[in-house]
Amino acid sequence: MARNTFGNVFSITTFGESHGKAIGVIIDGVPAGIPLTESDIQFDLDKRRPGQNSLTTQRSEADKAEILSGVFERKTTGTPLCILIANTDHRSGDYSAIQNVFRPGHADYTFLKKYGLRDYRGGGRSSGRETAARVAAGTVAKKILRAHNANVIAYTLAVADIYAQKVDYSVIEKNPVRCADLTAAEHMIKKIEEARLAKDSVGGIIEAVVHGCPAGLGEPVFDKLEGLLGHALLSIGGIKGIEFGSGFQAAKMKGSTHNDKFYLDGDRVRTTSNHAGGILGGISTGEDIKLRVSVKPTSSIGQLQNTVTTNLENTTIAIEGRHDPCLCPRIVPVIEAMIAITLVDCLLLQKTLQLPPSQTPEL
Repeated sequence: MARNTFGNVFSITTFGESHGKAIGVIIDGVPAGIPLTESDIQFDLDKRRPGQNSLTTQRSEADKAEILSGVFERKTTGTPLCILIANTDHRSGDYSAIQNVFRPGHADYTFLKKYGLRDYRGGGRSSGRETAARVAAGTVAKKILRAHNANVIAYTLAVADIYAQKVDYSVIEKNPVRCADLTAAEHMIKKIEEARLAKDSVGGIIEAVVHGCPAGLGEPVFDKLEGLLGHALLSIGGIKGIEFGSGFQAAKMKGSTHNDKFYLDGDRVRTTSNHAGGILGGISTGEDIKLRVSVKPTSSIGQLQNTVTTNLENTTIAIEGRHDPCLCPRIVPVIEAMIAITLVDCLLLQKTLQLPPSQTPEL
């Protein structure tokens, strides 16, 4: 059975294809009374939409969000929320030449093996365009998190071999790569432009931090918080790896260094370091959740590559059309959305596990 739904209490179901009439999302489990307008959703969609600058695909989609249900008088009603985003600038003719050819790095071959057919127009459901629906759902999730004093921030940490050397949240939206270091951003832009001119692409690393996440989120043993976040983020096309806190560097550390020592800050239990990335035993500690994901180079490149046809004949292909030379700038809001959706699902589930002290029955 195809799985197009994520989440348990707060669940999202995305639908639509890259070159269909529209894409969209149905969100169930949305609490009633959350202020929500189409302009709220548009704010986040504009960060992901194509055609922003020379570093992104020149497909010119307005990505205009339309709320079809679940909102009355600018507030959520508690019923399923449906958001539609029309496709207005798809050019299916750009893909006619690859109708019978497997594009290297894409899901063409695997989709054909799984379903016995494939939508060759931009990849159909495997297209990055599907993530616009996730970003729309993320707007709702982030509103719920903010109501609980939690906030998700993601930014480009690296593009190819260029790494940010500092983190300044105030400059993330002031450069086209969404880097938190303006000096590094200039070098990242140059690296992406070089790849574009060479008809090639580059990858990178996105770092995300969750401030104010309450302690106690996550469901051991099979739904540990790292596992849920990993599921959410690795479901995004182009994401090839994930690490939390010290991540793979932990393999080089000793336990005496990696262990985050506890101390009391008033009546709150804190840690002197955060090598665990804000998660212990699969449960949030209340410290900042910190993670990084690796983003592969965009698969669609203009260089000539070897491949095979659906008739199992050797051939070559140079992919034409409008494609991102680097996915990082537009994937940042998708990362934020999926983290927020995951945490809200955990948060609402947690509310079903513990009664308030005044309602706890005496034994």
